[in-house]
Amino acid sequence: MRHAYIAVDFGGGSGRVIAGSIDRGQLTLTEIHRFPNRQIQMGGHTYWDFLALFGEMTTGLRKAVESGYRIVSIGIDTWGVDFGFIDDRGHLLSNPICYRDKDVDGAAEEFFSKHQSPEKHYSEAGIQIMDINSVFRLCRMKETAPAIINAAHRLLFTPDLFSFFLTGTACNEYTIASTSGLLDAQRRDWNRDLINECGLPQHIFGPIVQPGEIRGHLTDDVKRLIGADYDIPVVAIGSHDTASAVFAVAGTYETDRTAYLSSGTWSLLGVALDQPILTPQARAAGFTNEGGVDGKIRFLQNITGLWILQSLIAQWNALGLPTDYEHLISEAERATFSGTIDVDHPSFHSPRSMSEAIDSYCTAHGMTHPSTQGEYVRCVLQSLAMRYKKGIDGMNAILPHPIRRLQIIGGGSKNRLLNELTRRATGLEVAAGPVEATAIGNILVQARTNGAITSPADITEIN
Repeated sequence: MRHAYIAVDFGGGSGRVIAGSIDRGQLTLTEIHRFPNRQIQMGGHTYWDFLALFGEMTTGLRKAVESGYRIVSIGIDTWGVDFGFIDDRGHLLSNPICYRDKDVDGAAEEFFSKHQSPEKHYSEAGIQIMDINSVFRLCRMKETAPAIINAAHRLLFTPDLFSFFLTGTACNEYTIASTSGLLDAQRRDWNRDLINECGLPQHIFGPIVQPGEIRGHLTDDVKRLIGADYDIPVVAIGSHDTASAVFAVAGTYETDRTAYLSSGTWSLLGVALDQPILTPQARAAGFTNEGGVDGKIRFLQNITGLWILQSLIAQWNALGLPTDYEHLISEAERATFSGTIDVDHPSFHSPRSMSEAIDSYCTAHGMTHPSTQGEYVRCVLQSLAMRYKKGIDGMNAILPHPIRRLQIIGGGSKNRLLNELTRRATGLEVAAGPVEATAIGNILVQARTNGAITSPADITEIN
């Protein structure tokens, strides 16, 4: 029987259950189960289908057991900011609402009209101001959904929620909680004064656990469901997917001259620091201070990433046009289109038609819009590269030393054209990979908790 650590990695478009086995410094990854993640439109809101996702996760765990793996432990990572509630009997109160829900629009402005100033909020939370931030949405929910807030026993961010229904233990992991705007960035704990000011119930914010702590153990019901008859702990890893991805390349912690770019639906561009930077300059430049593994701070910018390209591909697929990724990149390499768009512009957040949104943006800014698939792809990729340059320039104005190297991790690191355009735009040495950074970081925290390794450097080969 093979022993394995199980990484459950939920992304905005799909999820995976991955087994990681370690033998003499070699980490072997095996994808056990892959499944779609979709947003559900119902009653004027956009939801995540939590019940379906939980079912897919347990299906993957059962497949791992049936494949002959003895599960050492499980770690769960997801995207940030989204949350759900349980009542005092452990019942799910509502499907979690997706951060792309229209109801989040204007939530930040509304918050600042009633509560802290943007300057004070940043000096405490250190989080880039975006409507999707949990704190702003919770304050709005007090007005729009008071029954849910009043019935809540615990607020659980998405990985916390999955963990709860595996173990029955309700807790909030540090790196995912840090995306909410409700933590004190310096103390790495809940900002209880802010919670009071917002009029939110203190009891819904549970204990903070750090990566490497045991969240709990699978309940007997879950063990029966997956076919396991032995104890299986659920480990708090870097539950925000980027926290796990950055830990996978933890050698970059040794210098603030190497930046990382976690490239996926979102692009997260930053450096790992020991302490947050809470200055007015950092706030004005749009930097956020999110939690990392081992108490690190991920000083970064949240940038709209490959979402725009993914939306174009989904649109073209529905129209019966070619959507093979290699074909599209080759077409973009041949295209001569030179225009760029502001990838963070609100019009690209969740439009009915992404190509029409690009066309309208170009027209409004006096530019010719793309006309072929290759031109659309090239427009998006060179726009991303220029946005990364802007982010690097912003870091260089704040950090004591200029960035010299960029490590691109995650699925987007396979996009050779984007990597090359980024190298040209930034003038930096660009290294790509690992593609599976999130799963690797997830598994490495589990392995360290189990005593199988002492640091990521103990892994010398990954297959």
